[in-house]
Amino acid sequence: MTIEIVPFDCESLLSWQGLLRAFEAGHRLAQPDIKDLFVYRGADTLLDRATWINGIGALVKVATVVPGNAALGKPTINGAVTLYDDTTGALTALVDFHLVTKWKTAGDSLLSASKLARKESRKILLVGAGTVARSMVQAYSSLFPEAEFRVWSRKAATAAEMAEPLGLTVSTSLEQDVPWADIICTCTMSTEPLLRGDWLRPGQHLDLIGAYRPDMREVDDTAMARARLFVDARATTVHHIGEIMAPLKSGAIREDSILADFYDLPSGRFARQSEEEITIAKNGGGAHLDLMTADYILRSWQAR
Repeated sequence: MTIEIVPFDCESLLSWQGLLRAFEAGHRLAQPDIKDLFVYRGADTLLDRATWINGIGALVKVATVVPGNAALGKPTINGAVTLYDDTTGALTALVDFHLVTKWKTAGDSLLSASKLARKESRKILLVGAGTVARSMVQAYSSLFPEAEFRVWSRKAATAAEMAEPLGLTVSTSLEQDVPWADIICTCTMSTEPLLRGDWLRPGQHLDLIGAYRPDMREVDDTAMARARLFVDARATTVHHIGEIMAPLKSGAIREDSILADFYDLPSGRFARQSEEEITIAKNGGGAHLDLMTADYILRSWQAR
């Protein structure tokens, strides 16, 4: 069997709407077994994710997260993605890790925004100015082509470095700019809440991306308690990520406060109910989303 090698430079073959269609199709299939393995070395993380979706195939994704790489001018996240045949289990493809990660992460939150953000949303605040934030500009612009972006970072120079070439506005105050935004996207490595629920106003949608460990979170208990809560997958968020675990422990929310995940899309429960409600979607990732993304990329590559 031929093993496909899919490079990053096939990105021109992809579209955000194509990925969203692949996500919706994948979530009409039976929920798969998903296994995560975390290994820690201080601030560094080795993450091994694996799944097998009946009807698509199997995937193993290994990622290293080394925050100190930023100071060296190197990517914070590296890794490898391998795909396996659904019937035989044979290795079928190696898909560029950074390509899969970019499109999976941004597409995950884009799918949430497509269902939960108000259709007339135009003002988008990015909290964080790294690789993910740059990807979200591209992703959100596909859904909200007239969007105006502001970007905030702990270091104003970092926000300016991202904003200038993209024509964005630098935010100098979260407290002032959170009420301005229709959509707020957090993509930081924070272990303490950066956004306060008291700053939120009716009608906003929040995509929370950054927290992926039990000791990480980006918004406070008040925000979680004020919002209607959604996750991409209960299996990879509820008992795994501090953003959900901490307010569960404090009593700010209950497990049944989480109203739906992507597997509820066919039922229509993953949806905004009113113009005034605040919605929060926690992006937890998960190997099943990596597999849906990698399969979409591979099919696009093979059809070129």
